[in-house]
Amino acid sequence: MDIVLITTIISSLFLVIAAADPLAARLRLPYTVILACLGMLIGVGAIFFLRTELTDALNPVAEAILALPIRSNVFLYVFLPTLLFQVTLGVNPRRMMDDWVPILVLAVVAVVVATLAVGYALSWASALPLVACLLIGAIVSTTDPSAVVGIFRSISAPRRLARIIEGESLLNDAAAIALFGLFMGFVMLGVPDPSFQDALARFPVLIAGGALAGWLSARIAVWVMSLMARYELAVISVSVALPYLAYIGAEQSIGASGVIAVVAAGLTLNLTGPGRLPPAIWGNLRDVWDLLAHWAGALIFILAALLIPRLLEEVRAGDIVLIVVVIAAAVAARAVILFGLMPVLSLLRLSPVVERPYRVAILWGGLRGAVTLALALAVTESFGVPTEVKRLVGILATGFTLFTLLAQGTTLRWVIGRLGLDRLSPLDQALSNQVIAVALQTVREDVARTAENYELTRETVRSEAKRFAERLDRAVEAAEDDEAIQDRDRITLGLIALAGAERDTILARFRERAISGRLSDQILTEADGLIEATRSGGRTGYQRATRRSLRYGRAFRAAVILNNRLRISRPLALMTADRFEVLLSQRLILRDLSGFIDGRIRRIHGKRVADLLHELLARRQEAVETALEGLRLQYPGYAEELERRFIRRTALRLEEREYGMLREDGLIGAELHVALMQDIAERRLREEQRPKLDVAVQKAELVRQFPLFADLDERSLRQLTRALRTRYVNEGDVILRKDSPARSVFFIASGAVELAVAGQTWRLGRGEMFGQMAILMQKPRRTAATAISSSTILVLDETRFRRLLKRSAGLQDAVRQSAMARGVKHDAFTIPALVVTSD
Repeated sequence: MDIVLITTIISSLFLVIAAADPLAARLRLPYTVILACLGMLIGVGAIFFLRTELTDALNPVAEAILALPIRSNVFLYVFLPTLLFQVTLGVNPRRMMDDWVPILVLAVVAVVVATLAVGYALSWASALPLVACLLIGAIVSTTDPSAVVGIFRSISAPRRLARIIEGESLLNDAAAIALFGLFMGFVMLGVPDPSFQDALARFPVLIAGGALAGWLSARIAVWVMSLMARYELAVISVSVALPYLAYIGAEQSIGASGVIAVVAAGLTLNLTGPGRLPPAIWGNLRDVWDLLAHWAGALIFILAALLIPRLLEEVRAGDIVLIVVVIAAAVAARAVILFGLMPVLSLLRLSPVVERPYRVAILWGGLRGAVTLALALAVTESFGVPTEVKRLVGILATGFTLFTLLAQGTTLRWVIGRLGLDRLSPLDQALSNQVIAVALQTVREDVARTAENYELTRETVRSEAKRFAERLDRAVEAAEDDEAIQDRDRITLGLIALAGAERDTILARFRERAISGRLSDQILTEADGLIEATRSGGRTGYQRATRRSLRYGRAFRAAVILNNRLRISRPLALMTADRFEVLLSQRLILRDLSGFIDGRIRRIHGKRVADLLHELLARRQEAVETALEGLRLQYPGYAEELERRFIRRTALRLEEREYGMLREDGLIGAELHVALMQDIAERRLREEQRPKLDVAVQKAELVRQFPLFADLDERSLRQLTRALRTRYVNEGDVILRKDSPARSVFFIASGAVELAVAGQTWRLGRGEMFGQMAILMQKPRRTAATAISSSTILVLDETRFRRLLKRSAGLQDAVRQSAMARGVKHDAFTIPALVVTSD
């Protein structure tokens, strides 16, 4: 085919893509539905002009359109990796992990159920072999929930719900294509009724092999990108190559799932890229991928829709019945998951509660699109598939896709309206009134300053100010007098606004380079979780989320185990350094929020709500300071290094801004400005390197600070440092249980612990010990110990404690004083005789 003609057609398709977006907005229809309709019209038009005798002038164009080299490999190897990779860069993997159960249920379990339901229903209703029916089920089980996600974003749907649907869209295609490859192999081998044992034996290889290939490809790519971190175009070029190499490598080298490889590669880059690349380059990289995915998504829909008239040319009357069977089975399978399994997960607290109207919207929004058509096309192109199977696969997949696009897609917004999901709840309406009132107050102040600066006519200013003041009064009155707002709701609204301001502050600090890109993602994730927790749980949810942000997670505890038992300290050092930096950033951000409370929230919700928010903020600041002080005590000097690094990065930002102002004022030339910016970029790259934390050295310093060990010689201190194991506990964690065997003694490095025995309680703080009396009395523990704040405990086993007790007079005195304080008689326990050692 003439390259000029192909180029002309592809260029014209981009014009169609450009027209589809405003057309979809005007008709209030999903963008993908408009693309599919335009593609079908182009395909039908080409067939019409080619077969009609009205005119022959457009025959060359029609022939070129119908002869476009549209093959399944074009979809699977060119467009699909682009779409999947961009989605992985746009999601928040950490927030997805919070909802991994419902995401996997919708993306994997639902696909398997739909495949089996459609497969067995078709096997009952047709003469096709079971494996061919299961193949059709796998093809139609992949959904494109982008339409319902887009609508959920435009209405007051919970963010968490939209995130679950996004997670489904990411993993859904991977699961469906993996099943498609599985059953396609059985069909081509001529296996009519495959056993589930055969299927299950191959499925883990597809998934695990693809995940490993994608992870390894991304790790290599990130390493290469970090070497080229100063060259933006080179970094973006490597990112463009990554999904295709991962896809082809997994498919062709190890026979694994290329789709899984692309998803794994994208998620790995999403997690590691922000910490290894400059923020500006990472932001531009994501912008480039957004554009590539927009073009790829639009082209795949239009080109796939061009095939629909051809795929339906051989449709028969009996095929309509089978299409109805596919529709009924697929919808029923999805309904079983949404209305049967999801409520069970909610009862087990493995998934958020999804209200029935939202479940209906998700059910009706399960559109099928280009991926389904591409998989069907792959079957029709295969020489190893029987002719009748190819015909039915093309017709059933195409018919089902048309139903979802033309019946469900065109009525989805109407269904959402009928369900009442497009209307604001009373609380959301109150929040809207608050935002409007706050915004108008700010606008009034800005307009007043602008009018004063331009010295406008006083009468004109007074007249316009009066009109604006009337509008502002109405907005403030709506915010203050809304009957739907109870006192509890006012506090919730204030906390939501406060959490939103915190998120905006984090973004501002990230743009100013005050927060590193790698940690900004983690801090933003916590801020998003804070907003969601406040919306769902009010003040209690806000407090619970703030406490959770300071807790030591499972990964941290695993790193502690690696350090204590295997002497692998690097994971613990990295996570501790991250915790240091996050706490320092939180402390700076929280200090900026007091002004927001006084400047915005107090004007809307009054003094009482503002004072309460100040109190909650003060408690949170105190908790952050306590956690930070605990780390300072453990690792003296490291916090100061991080603070110096923050000051240097801030100075670089201010210096960069100053040079920019000098350039705008014409005081320095372009050449000098470029040279200065290059110098700043080099220095900033050096400052991005965080100082290393040596856990072992810092632990030795911590032991030396204990008053209990002040009389030990240097050799004994080194032995003690090696013997002590570090244990990190969260607020409320039980350290010791009553009647447990006495095997260890505990020393508090930071934080506080509450002891309870015989109905009495007392608290211990930094530098004190507990657990020693049960060992010396050789009895089961009568005391229970619980952490009352995030604490670091040093643990010493019984044998080493007795050995240490023989060498430390200070430790013996501390044991006696502890016994006296708790009313334990001196003859109830035995302290070994002090042994004086000489070096």
